[in-house]
Amino acid sequence: MKMNLKNSLLVISVASFFAISCNVLSQEPKSAVSSDHVIYNERTSQIALNGLYSQLQNGNYYGGNLLVLGDVSSDISQSVGTWDFYRAMDTYTTNVGNLEVEDFWEQAYATINQANNIIAKVPPLDNVSQETKDQILGEAYFIRALAYFDLNRAFGGVEGVYGSMGVPLVLQPTNTITENSFPSRPSINKTYAQVESDLKQAIELLSGSSTPTRASEAAAKALLSRLFLYYQQDYGLVEKYATEVITAYDYQLLEDYASIFISEETAGSIFELSFTASDQSDIRFWYFPPSLGGRADIALHQSFVNLLQSRVNDERAKLIAFDDGVGVYYPTKYQKVSGKDNVIILRLAEMYLNRAEARTRKESPDLNGALSDLNIIRNRAGLADTTGAGVDTAREILDAIALERSIEFFEEGHRWFNLVRTERAMTVLNGIDRKNSGPVSLNEAGRQVWPIPQREIDANKNIEQNEAYN
Repeated sequence: MKMNLKNSLLVISVASFFAISCNVLSQEPKSAVSSDHVIYNERTSQIALNGLYSQLQNGNYYGGNLLVLGDVSSDISQSVGTWDFYRAMDTYTTNVGNLEVEDFWEQAYATINQANNIIAKVPPLDNVSQETKDQILGEAYFIRALAYFDLNRAFGGVEGVYGSMGVPLVLQPTNTITENSFPSRPSINKTYAQVESDLKQAIELLSGSSTPTRASEAAAKALLSRLFLYYQQDYGLVEKYATEVITAYDYQLLEDYASIFISEETAGSIFELSFTASDQSDIRFWYFPPSLGGRADIALHQSFVNLLQSRVNDERAKLIAFDDGVGVYYPTKYQKVSGKDNVIILRLAEMYLNRAEARTRKESPDLNGALSDLNIIRNRAGLADTTGAGVDTAREILDAIALERSIEFFEEGHRWFNLVRTERAMTVLNGIDRKNSGPVSLNEAGRQVWPIPQREIDANKNIEQNEAYN
């Protein structure tokens, strides 16, 4: 069984007012208490905001599931245990009833619904200062943008690569069932446009860079950099926002790569979620062996281990371990007992790689600038510069950046989405060796997006299923 996060009673009592039932887009809240009675002053607004972060922390979202899905669907990790739902994602045989996909969908929309409540209820309050309102609303807009970004890249895809339909946009609190409770799917670009709008609203409301465990102006710019690179291909804006994050704040790349994960709220962290022994993530549980308190359902692909170990002096190769009992390698970025590692969503290294890729892809490429950014990341990992033969064309530099991303961000859920958006999923995910079966391949283009949960389709006749799952 999956582990459940243990949130404080206070957060649960508030979050439950916004919780939504099986069909997250159409059914009434589980609690009969109206949200009008929840957010009525500064204290209850702050409690609701804390509950919003708890929604992100949930084991079905950034507390584990999204990161595992992003790696197990790629060539980084594989399912070696008994959990059928991750194995189906690993072998590209998933269907509309996949519990892990369903849980992620529902949790992301629960997060959106709570953000919607805050965005709707805080502005009219006359007993809260405008400065406090701006901070609360800015954080809510950022988190709503993040949730729609994650949903759209998973279920919508990438315009021009695969996918044309976005995920349903619900921008008002779901309190009762009305005709608006059964939204259809807009274009994929309309959903990404909503992400952009929310992030720009967050930037207007937030200022500077605060603690990494809270949404900030810098975090919104960092996510815009990712959005424009991954899905809107505006490379000038990618470079602009990445550069602002790199230069306008106090972030720094840590010399010791492992300390990014061992420590908390480091100088290289832009946005992370805080976990404790009583409010823990599931990531370690899924990867670590039973001898260390884990389940060992998810392991690293041996081909990826071979890649890491072939890179002499690469500090990142040290963050894996071998378990004799299960006979597999597993990642150790998140290794604290009881799953109390903070989970990093945005960090400075990505800004350098985003800028490197943008500089390579833009109309007037800056290949020297791209290599400079790439080598900053390599040098921090203990590697020499990449120069000369092999990286003297834009295509070769893009390949080098893609390789560096796969190593820099393993166990962080990025790989699948990067393969899809760069049109490499169908070629890279071909004949991938697995421990418990023969090689697997992604043979169907439609499986570059995940299935809309069947019970969502059943409850809302206006939602169209992704074609590979009809």
